Amino acid sequence: MDVPWAIRLIALAMCAVILQRMFGARRGKTYFIRRIPGIDAIEESVGRATEMGRPVLFSPGTAGLDNMQTLAGLAVLGWIARRCVRMMVRIIVPIFEPVVLPAAADIVRDAYRAEGREEEFDPDDVRFLSKDQNAYAAGVIGILIREKVAAGFYFGPFGFESLLIAETGRRVGAIQVAATADFFQIPFFICACDYTLIGEELYAASAYLTREPVQVGTLAGQDLAKLILILLLVLGAIGAALWPGALNPLEGLLGR
Repeated sequence: MDVPWAIRLIALAMCAVILQRMFGARRGKTYFIRRIPGIDAIEESVGRATEMGRPVLFSPGTAGLDNMQTLAGLAVLGWIARRCVRMMVRIIVPIFEPVVLPAAADIVRDAYRAEGREEEFDPDDVRFLSKDQNAYAAGVIGILIREKVAAGFYFGPFGFESLLIAETGRRVGAIQVAATADFFQIPFFICACDYTLIGEELYAASAYLTREPVQVGTLAGQDLAKLILILLLVLGAIGAALWPGALNPLEGLLGR
C-alpha cells in the first residue's frame, strides 16, 4: 500500500524532532523528566534491604534482547546493582531468556567493578532458570521464599506469571516495584506491588536513573512529537466541526 506523501512528511518531521533532542542531550543540554513515585521507592527499598540484611531480587522479564522493554529493564538493573553494591546488599537476577544471561551478568559485574569490589561478584547470583513461563515463575517464587527477599523489582515484559511472582513477594513481605508496557499485566502488578510504573514510564525510569543522553533525548523528543500530533488532531477536529467542507481538499493528500 502506497503511503501518502503527507503522512511521510509528518513522520519525517517527528523523526527530526527526536533526533534534534537526542543531539541536544549529547551536547549537554538538560531536559526535564517528571519524577515518578516508584523511582523514589527504589532507593528506599534497597535501604530497607540493607537494614534487614536480606537480598534484593531483580527480574528483567520474559523476553529477549530484541524487546525494548528488556533493554529498558537492563538499564535500570545497572543503576540498582550499583546501589546494592554500594550498600552491601546482595542482588539476585533470575533470567528467562538464555541470551539475556551474559548481558545481565556483565551489567552486575560492571556494577561491582565500578564500586571497586569486583572480587565479591558471585556469578551464581545471575542465574538462568527456564524458558518455560511456569517453570520460571516457580523458580522466582522459590527464590523469594528461600532467600526471604526484602525487595523485588520487576522491570520488563511479563506474561501471566506476573501475578504469581508479585503475590508471592507480597506474602513474604517484600517491597515491590514493577514496570511493564504489557497492559494486560499492569492490573496484576497494581494489585500486588507497592509501586507500579505504567507503560511508557518504564522507559522514562531508565532515562531518569541513568541520565544516558541518547535515552533522555529520545524521551524528550518523543514527548514533543506526541504533543505536536495531539495539537494537529485537535486543530483538525475543530476545523472539521466548524468548516466541514474546508478539509475536503486535504483528503487527497492523506490518501482518502
